[in-house]
Amino acid sequence: MTEVVLGVSGGIASYKAAELLRLFTESGHSVRVVPTESSLHFVGAATWEALSGKPVQVGVFEHVDEVAHVRIGQAADLVLVAPATANILAKAAHGLADDLLTNTLLTARCPVMFAPAMHTEMWENAATQANVATLRARGHVVLEPAVGRLTGVDTGKGRLPAPAEIFRAALSVLEGRVQDLRGRHVVVSAGGTREFLDPVRYLGNRSSGRQGFALAEAAVARGATVTVVAANVSLPAPAGVTVVPVVSTEDLRREMHLAAVDADAVVMAAAPADFRPAEFVDAKIKKTADGTTPEIRLVENPDILVELVAARSSKHPVIVGFAAETGDAHATVIEHARAKLARKGCDLLVVNDVSAGKVFGQDDNEAVLLGADGTVEQVPFGPKSALAHTIWDAVVRRLD
Repeated sequence: MTEVVLGVSGGIASYKAAELLRLFTESGHSVRVVPTESSLHFVGAATWEALSGKPVQVGVFEHVDEVAHVRIGQAADLVLVAPATANILAKAAHGLADDLLTNTLLTARCPVMFAPAMHTEMWENAATQANVATLRARGHVVLEPAVGRLTGVDTGKGRLPAPAEIFRAALSVLEGRVQDLRGRHVVVSAGGTREFLDPVRYLGNRSSGRQGFALAEAAVARGATVTVVAANVSLPAPAGVTVVPVVSTEDLRREMHLAAVDADAVVMAAAPADFRPAEFVDAKIKKTADGTTPEIRLVENPDILVELVAARSSKHPVIVGFAAETGDAHATVIEHARAKLARKGCDLLVVNDVSAGKVFGQDDNEAVLLGADGTVEQVPFGPKSALAHTIWDAVVRRLD
């Protein structure tokens, strides 16, 4: 049975850790909650003991015979602090140990993960950012906080990610993924763009963003700083990821160019529209009395992937494209994909056969990875998370 230590520090988001605890216990993990003294002002020890089925202590002088300040960290398979306040991040970064939680952090030899929650000003403070950088440099996973409603009327970056998303990120860490993207910034696009005809109608596609979000989650588990440019994605944002929402192909183009400036790897998993209406009609297009059908003229959108390849310096960043293909009378799926790889000039092309609506909106996927160096890798049908890690494996080989 996996042993998880759930550290709870003194922020208003402490109550959300109860849901996180439930997710762990109901999936068969053994969880010991180690709260800070200040966190007990928000959620009492009785709650943690009832939900975990284990005793709760705060200081190092309780049950001294158990040597808990050493034993808890030594026995853990994962230490997760959620919420992690600016104070606990500072203590962890500087090796302070004045209570049971900070002692546990010092003695842990397992993966350590922090889910920060605080006001925007505290998160953006130079001291907090330096502490986060220190913890990440040591191999710890520090998720990016979410953007949303904070204490009182304040809104901004600093909200605790949803417990379900923290749980998913923690499971990825528990899988024992090597932190081979630590210190890297990766940019992923996800979803499908919309090109508006009038205030009501648009041209779009069936891309849900699931594969892009799976790529983002996998990259976080491997230690990367992750930016997702998400086109019309309705899924919950992955924990630890900066999400930039966009609508149209031009929106996606602009944000991808901005995000790619300092990126080590760029993965274009989104499905941008190839065409857009030549004119936008300010009022809803009405049916005509005589039944004639309006003609809609289309113009071609810029090719974002080609532009990103052209804009990069030397061979950085590593650029991955996606090709949703169907075979036809002229060529097979792979033949079309090889031609596309040559045209685009990217390092890798992930080829999906989308005949009969396969792939879109599904939890599972299969693909072929074509490399500009001639490599071919078949990825069998399975979870999109598995394909995501296979893609990052291929990216890491090219980064190195």
